Formats: sequence, structure tokens, C-alpha cells
Amino acid sequence: MSFIKTLLAACFLLSTSAAHAGKITVAAAADLKFAMDEIVATFKKSNAGEEVEVIYGSSGKFHTQIQEGAPYDLYFSADIDFPRELVKKGLAASEVKPYAFGRIVLWSATLDATKMNLTSLADPKIARIAIANPKHAPYGKRAEEALRAAGMWDKVEPKLVYGENIAATAQFVQTGNAQIGIIALSLALNPELANKGGYWLIPDSLHEPLEQGYIITKRAESNPLAKRFAGYMSSKPARAVMTRYGFVLPGENLKK
Repeated sequence: MSFIKTLLAACFLLSTSAAHAGKITVAAAADLKFAMDEIVATFKKSNAGEEVEVIYGSSGKFHTQIQEGAPYDLYFSADIDFPRELVKKGLAASEVKPYAFGRIVLWSATLDATKMNLTSLADPKIARIAIANPKHAPYGKRAEEALRAAGMWDKVEPKLVYGENIAATAQFVQTGNAQIGIIALSLALNPELANKGGYWLIPDSLHEPLEQGYIITKRAESNPLAKRFAGYMSSKPARAVMTRYGFVLPGENLKK
């Protein structure tokens, strides 16, 4: 009888633990892929049993999906204006929290991008240049702005191939489907890419700031895990990861 009581008690504790275990789904801009994976891993060390699923993609597409009822609990956008619009429409359970400024770089796995600049893209030997789709990807918009500011847009537009998001853009270059691309610094610093090619940092004076921000969505208004994870983004460990991947944190100065 004592064994049965012990077994029932264990089952009760397990079910209680499962009941209290939380789960959140995070929609995150593709430039956060490597940094966010590390942040989630460290967060879970002190939040055992909690489930944090991150889906990476285009900030613009997530913005549309959330308006259509997509089940995301937090939304990290590479363009802070997207979550601001969701706040205005009553689709957020928090104010917009700025978390970083992104930077764009020229990156190539086959060319020495460290010795190049935007004018180098006019070289007839370069036939395909990858950028994120400016229609919905903030990094693509900034790439177009930089090319126009440098007087290069009309010269290189016929060579452009467009990635669905900035991660897909980097993959185009990594796999050789484009000889060079304008990608996120955060991706270029990831060892997977850093060991295969170099980059040239595009001056931020050539484009509007890539100010990034996040919200807790209306869906997660009563989800304590969503609030804990949001708070963790301001912690020293999370900030250290973001800095290591080249993000400029709020209050810091952009380096030219």
C-alpha cells in the first residue's frame, strides 16, 4: 500500500510540475538566429521545464501574420516600426521595447570583401548580388537605401537576387548562388560564416538606422513565461550575447 501511495504522490508531483511548465512561441527576425539561440539556451538553464520555441523569418511577414491571428507570444522585429503599429492596433500586451540596432555588411565566401566597398559591386565579374527583399525585410530596405546613397542602385539592380529574409540572403552567398551579398553583421560574425569569408562594414550614414524592438503580444497578456523571457533580454548574459554578435545596444554609439 505504501508503494502505491508513493507512486500516486510521484504522479501528482509530475502532473503538477507539467501543469506549471510554461510554453511560449517567439517570432524573431532572421538576423537574431544565432544570438537568440544562445540566449534561449542560457535562459532555459535557470528555467528548467519551460519551453521556448523560436521561429525565425521576415519581420514584415510576422507583422502581417500577427494581425491575422498567428499564435506568437513575443515578436522581435528588425524594424521597430512594425511592433509600434501593432501596439496602435491593440495587438500588444506591452509597450515596444528597443533591444538593438543592427548593422549591414558586404559579405562573400569567394571574394575578399574586406578589400571591397559598394562601388566594387559594379565590377562586371560580379554577376549576382544578394540582398533581402526590400518589400518586407528591413535589412533589404537598408541595403537598397545604402546602394542608392552610394549612387550604385541603378548599376547593380539587374544583378540583384532577393532573399525571403536576411538568413536566406546569407545562404544564397554561402552556397554560391550569389558571389556577394549585403547581409546582417550578426550573421557574418557567426562562426559558420566567419570561417568561410570576410566582410566590409557598410557605413551607417548611408542608410536609416536599423532600430529593432519587441513586444509581448495580446495573446500572451496573461503568460508569465512571456514576461520572464522579455525581462531576461535586458540581463547581462543576454546583452553580452547580443554585443558579441555585433548588435549595438540601446544607449551605445554606432561605430562607423
